Amino acid sequence: MPSDRDDYLFASRGSTVTECGTRAPRERHLLAALLSVCLIAGCATSGDGSADRAGGIAEGDSAGDLEASGSAPEAPIDPPVPERPIPEGSVYPLLVAEFALRRRDFDTALKTYLEQAEILRDPAVSAHATHLAQFLQREREAFRAVRLWVELEPDNVEANDTLGMLLARQGRTREALPHFALVARAGEAARFPMLLSGFKAMPAAEQTALDYAVQVLLNDDLGDNLSLLLTHALMAEEAGNPGKVRERLEPVFAIDPYQQQALVLDAKLRVADDDPEPFQRIEKALEVDGSRHQLRLQYARLLAASDMPAAREQFEILSEASPHDANLLFSLALLNHELEDNTAARAYLDQVIQLGQRRDEAYLFLGQIEASEGNREEAIQMYQQVGDGEDLLRATLNIAKLQLAADRDEELRLYMNRLRESYPQRREQLFALEANIYSEAERDEQGIEVLERAIDEYPESDNLRYARSVLFERRGDIAAAEEDLRAILARDPKNSTALNALGYTLANRTDRYEEALALIEAALRLSPDEPAILDSMGWVLYHLGEYERALAYLTRAYTQFPDPEVAAHLGEVLWVSGDTTAAMKVWRGALMREPEHVVLNETLDRLGVSLQALRSP
Repeated sequence: MPSDRDDYLFASRGSTVTECGTRAPRERHLLAALLSVCLIAGCATSGDGSADRAGGIAEGDSAGDLEASGSAPEAPIDPPVPERPIPEGSVYPLLVAEFALRRRDFDTALKTYLEQAEILRDPAVSAHATHLAQFLQREREAFRAVRLWVELEPDNVEANDTLGMLLARQGRTREALPHFALVARAGEAARFPMLLSGFKAMPAAEQTALDYAVQVLLNDDLGDNLSLLLTHALMAEEAGNPGKVRERLEPVFAIDPYQQQALVLDAKLRVADDDPEPFQRIEKALEVDGSRHQLRLQYARLLAASDMPAAREQFEILSEASPHDANLLFSLALLNHELEDNTAARAYLDQVIQLGQRRDEAYLFLGQIEASEGNREEAIQMYQQVGDGEDLLRATLNIAKLQLAADRDEELRLYMNRLRESYPQRREQLFALEANIYSEAERDEQGIEVLERAIDEYPESDNLRYARSVLFERRGDIAAAEEDLRAILARDPKNSTALNALGYTLANRTDRYEEALALIEAALRLSPDEPAILDSMGWVLYHLGEYERALAYLTRAYTQFPDPEVAAHLGEVLWVSGDTTAAMKVWRGALMREPEHVVLNETLDRLGVSLQALRSP
C-alpha cells in the first residue's frame, strides 16, 4: 500500500508533522526541526548540498541493495519548512539515529528510533521506526513500532494495514480482522486472505469464532467486499464444509461472475460432486476473454487429473501464446509421456533445452523416457548430460542401476571416478553415493571397498564412517561396525545418531544390553522425540525384560513413524506379552504397506506366525 512516509531518513523529507495525521498543534513537531538541523550540518560539509541528499532510502530498496551499490540513491530536497522545537533530550538521539542511517549502521538507527518513538509518542517517529524495521525485515521491532503508531493514529490506513498483516503472520487472525476492516472501509485493498493463515490447524472453536466475526462484518457494511466474501468461502473450504462454500460463492459471482479463485473453487466442488460439466463457468469465462493466461493454466491443471487429452489441448493454447515458457513446454512433455506419445515428449524437452531453462530436468526426463523404452545406451547418454545440481545424484543413481543390471561394473567404476574429478566439491558425497549404489544392489563388499578408499581420503568424515558401519553390521562384522561408530563418538561424543546406532547394534546383535541401554539413553537425552531412538529404547528394554516400558516407547515410535521395522518390534513385544490380537493388527497393517520387508518377515518366521493367519482379519 502506498505510504505518505516513504523515506527512512528524516533529512531527506520535507514533510511536516501534520502530514502524518490530524492532531492539535504540539511542541513536538519533530520532522521539520530535525530537518533544519541536518540541513545546517549538510551546508557545513558540502557546498553543493550533497550531504543533504546522501543516505535517502526508497521504499523498494533493501539493505542488500545498499551494500551492493556502495552509495545510497539521491533524494530531492523539499522546500524549507519553519523550525519547530524538539524536546532537548531527544535532539541528540535523533541526530545519532539520522547519521547512523547515513553510515548504514541500521541496528543503532532502529534501536534509537524505537526508543524515541516511545519517549516522544509522535506518530511520525513511530511510522518512521515501523518503516525502518520492515526495511530490515525485523518483524518483532516492526510490531512494537506499528502498535504504538496505531495507538497514536487509530484511523491511519497504512498503520492498520501493517499491524493487521503482522498479527496475521503471528497467527492472531481475529485480532488482525478489525485492522483489515478499517483498511477496506477506507477504500483500500485489505489483506483479508491472510485470515486463512493457519486456519485449518486452528481448534474448531477458534475457526467458528473467526468465521462468525467475518460474517458480522459482511452483515454490517462490508457485504459487497469481494475479497472478504471470497475469504469467507475459503474458510468454509478449509473447514471441510462444501455446502457452505457453494452458498458463499453465490454473492461472489453476483459481483464478479468471472473471479478466478471463485471459478476454480466452484470447479473443484463440481468435480467432487461428479457434475457432468464441472468446468462450465471457467469455459464461459475463457470464451469471454481468451487471454486470461492464469485462469487457463488453472483449468489445464484441473483437467490433467481426469482428461489428459483436454489438458494437453489447453497447455498447447498456452504454449502457443507463450512459446518461450519452459514450464509450459515441460508440462506438455509430461502430458505427452503419460499419453504414451514419447516422440512429442522428446520434441518438447528438446525445446526446453534449447531455451536454456530447466536443462538438467529435461535431460533427466529424456533419460527416463529412453530407459522406459529399453534404450540403455541412449538413456545413459541423456543422464550424463545432467550437470551439477539437485538432479545430478538422481541421474547418477539411474546410470548406476542401468550399468549394474548389465554387469558393467568397470564402466560404473570409471564413470564414478570421472564424476568425482569433474565435481571435486561433491567428491566425498559421490563416494557415499557409489557405496550406497552397491549396498542397494546387495553388493556390500564392493560398497565397503569404495568406503575404505573414501575414508583414506577423508579420515575425519563421520558420514563415510557411519555408512561403512552400516555395511559392516549387515555382513555381521559387529566389531568393525563398533570401531567405526566409536571413532565417530571419539570426535563427537554428543552425536545422537552414532550413539543410537551403536546402542541398537549392541542390543540387536549382542547380549551387551546394559551397555546398549546406556548408549541409547544418552542418545535419547540429546534427541528425546526421535522415533528411531524411541524404537531402540523400546527394543533394548524388551531384551532386558521390561515389557511394559518397552511397549510405551515402541508405541510412541510407531505412532510417529509407522515403519515396518518398528512394527516388527512393537508386534513382537505385544506377542510375547500375550496381546496377540494387537500384535497381529500391527503386523497386518505393516505387511499391507511393505509385504516384502526383510526384518518384518524374519520376525514372523522366528515367532512362527503364518502369513495366512495375518491375512485373515
